Amino acid sequence: MPVNYYIFLSIALFCIGIVGVLTRRNAIIIFMCIELMFNAVNLLLVAFSKMHHKAAIDAGSVATNVGSDGQIFVFFIMVVAAAEVSVGLAIIVMMYRNVHSVDVNFLNRLKH
Repeated sequence: MPVNYYIFLSIALFCIGIVGVLTRRNAIIIFMCIELMFNAVNLLLVAFSKMHHKAAIDAGSVATNVGSDGQIFVFFIMVVAAAEVSVGLAIIVMMYRNVHSVDVNFLNRLKH
């Protein structure tokens, strides 16, 4: 499968995530859209890693670990995203306990 399909899918997922972050008011939905953008970037990294690996094989390279850098980056991004999910959901739960809503417009009340 050509890498163009992966690029277009990744761009579409990232744009859906941006639109969700900019238009929604629910903190959980915004959080899910940020995770969708992370996954779009992960898909793009894996696609370019696959493309680089295929180009190295076609060129006759004998190294088997060529093109695995993108997959290693994806692993670290997933670890950071898991930590971000735990901290983000804890913040959302504490916001719900204090304000009794997950609407981000109520965050302006926390300033005073």
